[in-house]
Amino acid sequence: MLVTAMTVILGIDPGSRKTGFGIIRIDRKQPVYVSSGTIRLPVKEPLSVRLRVLFESLSEIIDTHRPTVAAIESVFMAKSADSALKLGHARGAAMVACVINELAVFEYAARQIKQSVVGTGAASKQQVQHMVTVLLGLSAEPAEDAADGLAAALCHCHAEELSGALAASGFKAGRLR
Repeated sequence: MLVTAMTVILGIDPGSRKTGFGIIRIDRKQPVYVSSGTIRLPVKEPLSVRLRVLFESLSEIIDTHRPTVAAIESVFMAKSADSALKLGHARGAAMVACVINELAVFEYAARQIKQSVVGTGAASKQQVQHMVTVLLGLSAEPAEDAADGLAAALCHCHAEELSGALAASGFKAGRLR
């Protein structure tokens, strides 16, 4: 799916305690900020309740902003197996919210997102916040989780632009036609 003038991208940085999201639209081949925020989940509630809140919150955001595609950070090795499992559950709830609302979902590694936005896969959260602010021309830096959601959306925009440019140049399966 190539990025077009009608593309609205929902970026998601999933978590079992809080999930960042960012929405951009493409206007004349440039990303434009639409919305961002952090979904704070009720940490004292069981995981099943937190997942429902995440699903319902993302569904409401999708209904409000009508994105055409979603970009989500893929699983990375967390501090513990339990943390990784909870993160996986949150990603699943987020992905189902997107798929039920008929969005194509694209997954990107955290290092790939940082590389796309900052230029290095080892970027800090502060560097991501700064570059998201610069790239989108924001007047203030978004919160860390919201910046990560916006970075996922920007990464998808950049990945699709690159694949479209490569296809237009005749690049296919590692070689030129």
